[in-house]
Amino acid sequence: MALYFLGVDGGQSSTTALIGDESGQVLGAGRGGPCNHVSGPEARTRFIAAIGGAVREALSQAGLGEGVKFEGACFGFSGGAGDKEALLGEMFTIEHRLVTHDAMIALAGAHGGGPGLIVIAGTGSIAFGRNAEGKVARVGGWGYVYGDEGGGFDITRQALRAALRMEEGWGPPTVLKEKLLAAGGASSANSLMHAFYTPAWPRPRIAALSRLVDEAAAAGDAIAVDILNGAAQQLAGIAVACRRLALGVEMEAAVAPIGGVFQSARLKEEFTRRVEAVPGMRVRPPLHKPAAGALLEAYRAARILPPELKGVPEQEKSY
Repeated sequence: MALYFLGVDGGQSSTTALIGDESGQVLGAGRGGPCNHVSGPEARTRFIAAIGGAVREALSQAGLGEGVKFEGACFGFSGGAGDKEALLGEMFTIEHRLVTHDAMIALAGAHGGGPGLIVIAGTGSIAFGRNAEGKVARVGGWGYVYGDEGGGFDITRQALRAALRMEEGWGPPTVLKEKLLAAGGASSANSLMHAFYTPAWPRPRIAALSRLVDEAAAAGDAIAVDILNGAAQQLAGIAVACRRLALGVEMEAAVAPIGGVFQSARLKEEFTRRVEAVPGMRVRPPLHKPAAGALLEAYRAARILPPELKGVPEQEKSY
């Protein structure tokens, strides 16, 4: 009798489901809307629609009926497990179920289910790792008030600080001020700062302006270069610390950088230089996205050694 496995990446912007068989062959894929919160009737309805729709699409593509029993299933959520586990138990028939956080499935996807480290730098930042014995460790991810150094929000914050210092006459000139004011439709750095405190500027929108720092650095702006180098230093630092906690300094460690911040070639190059200056550490691109990682963890939940996945959709292979 065939065994089926389900991996779901439930994020703040979308949901992706993958179904595989016992050999690691991906049979179907599906997508749905955001599903990271379930508190309240409307959120619960959206959660069921997003997860259910993504899984139904994957089942249809796999040629399976909706009543299929999954030998193993893993659900990774950006908001953590919370109160989602009981609801998932009502929605699907699963022999072995794991509900976890998004960093776990990102790590599993990046390293094909094996040991290693990831550094995620999007709006915020975090390092996460696991050794061959299954020991895990995380470093960073404290949120925008107390941490998230090197993330997109932090980079934009540093840029705005530089613009404010220039505007008040106690900081060096930088093209960052002009770029930020144009992007924010503001007349001054001070007015832009106040706008950033309003609901019109949620953190992801502010973080997206970090691309302006990369543009300024490419044009030779010294302040922008310093900001990117500082971000790379912080991100490399949490990678090295996570290696020590999860793997031990004597273990070889591959680090996969993940997230929009690493689209900056300058920052990624400096991050790589700093990480690979540490003996035994190297940087390599992630093998798969988190949905594939969730599928790999579904095998592990069923106490099956995660196989090498075959037939992973192209859009789930790389960032």
